[in-house]
Amino acid sequence: MDSYCDAYRGGAFHSLPIRMAMTPTDPHALSGTAPAPPALNIALWAVQGLLLVAFGAAGLMKLTTPADALAASPQGLPVGLVRFIGGAEFAGALGVVLPALTRIRPALTPLAAAGLVAVMVLAAAFHLSRGEVVEAGPAVVLGALAAFVVWGRGRRAPVAPRA
Repeated sequence: MDSYCDAYRGGAFHSLPIRMAMTPTDPHALSGTAPAPPALNIALWAVQGLLLVAFGAAGLMKLTTPADALAASPQGLPVGLVRFIGGAEFAGALGVVLPALTRIRPALTPLAAAGLVAVMVLAAAFHLSRGEVVEAGPAVVLGALAAFVVWGRGRRAPVAPRA
């Protein structure tokens, strides 16, 4: 946006262009969309907290359970794979909350949630391939909650980065 002001230089007034920088802190300012309703923001934070607890606990359990106990589990997965899944779940749990909470690179929040969706799709497919329909339920529910965060923090109610 250009505006003009008169400045005094050497005894004469001159019309000088001044370029105004647009640096909105509201992510909706440039997109033209209306801000999200407060209830949606509250719901997103609640779901993000739930995902932090659920995936943080599951990831820590997979990372800290002794290897011989993991090897004896009925799923029959290699210990290294279980540890990898645990690390992905724990990292996703932190990534769903910390970037948005600190407002440092908050665009990483929907990416972390998308990673959790991928983990849950694979978990549901694993259980369904073994005929374990009931065991696939939690994976479907957690995956849907993570997908809600992907949509909410990615499009409808993104968190503005620090200025």
